[in-house]
Amino acid sequence: MIDNVRNTVLAIINKNNYGYLSPQDFNLYAQQAQMDMFEDYFYQYNQYINRENMRQSGTGYADIVKGLEEVIDSFSEEVFLAKATSFDENTFSLPADYYLVNKLFYYPTLITSGVTTAAGGTSLVDGNATPPFSNGTVTPQYPPKQSIAVNKTDLKQAYVARTLNATTLNLSDNIFAINQEYAIYDGKNVTEVERVSQKKIFYLQSSTLTSPTTQFPAYVLGGNTVSIYPTKIVNPGDIKAQYIRYPKPPMWTYNLVGSAPLYNPSLAGHQDFELPLSDEPALVAKICQYVGIEIREAEVYQFGQNEEVQDNQIQV
Repeated sequence: MIDNVRNTVLAIINKNNYGYLSPQDFNLYAQQAQMDMFEDYFYQYNQYINRENMRQSGTGYADIVKGLEEVIDSFSEEVFLAKATSFDENTFSLPADYYLVNKLFYYPTLITSGVTTAAGGTSLVDGNATPPFSNGTVTPQYPPKQSIAVNKTDLKQAYVARTLNATTLNLSDNIFAINQEYAIYDGKNVTEVERVSQKKIFYLQSSTLTSPTTQFPAYVLGGNTVSIYPTKIVNPGDIKAQYIRYPKPPMWTYNLVGSAPLYNPSLAGHQDFELPLSDEPALVAKICQYVGIEIREAEVYQFGQNEEVQDNQIQV
């Protein structure tokens, strides 16, 4: 989609010889346009939820809320959190690309841990596994299927598919190399962590009756970190975040043919827009507004603004 958007923008600004838009400038404007539209999804979502509450929304193909939820959910990620450096032990770092935290989960049951002794593709190999893994021929499978294996180095996760032998587990994904620490948690025993304010956590901890416990944990958001209570929850891999990330910056990559850039999506760094194809006209309109400001052409800016206004009127 990114090449179509750029070609359309170039066609608009070149219609009256308004000037040339360099790939570098296009990439900057494309990133800003995508961010504007991404954040607008949440305002639209709020608007249509209010309409739904007033019974003014449609159903079926006219259910706008469902479409917005699907777009927003495409930016949803799940990741185990790493310990934050230079903070208290119960403080964890949020991913650098997080936009908002939806939920935090605590995995209280650590089944086993150790260090990998070989690289095994989609397998976890620990020649020193204590106790040894069991394939279920004598005793139930250990660790159980659907347990969560966590690489404590980069906090990638995979599910246990089956036990191959006393030292090898088959996983759902390739996440381990040799000599990496791992932890395996019970995937069925999970507790949601409640978000509370800085003020509320102070009062909660002031009484043994209301203080957070491992059965009812709580967290406080602080910038790009979260502090978990009770404070004894400190191990990397204990906390998983389900969050909405920012879209990746679009990047139109190219090779120079003479002095002209030729689109090449196979180059390193290439990144298409992450918005739905239906948003292509809106992206063109927003980028035209930025281009109009750069080249000081009111007509180009006005074109983009008019297209955006018309689109908003359709939504209303």
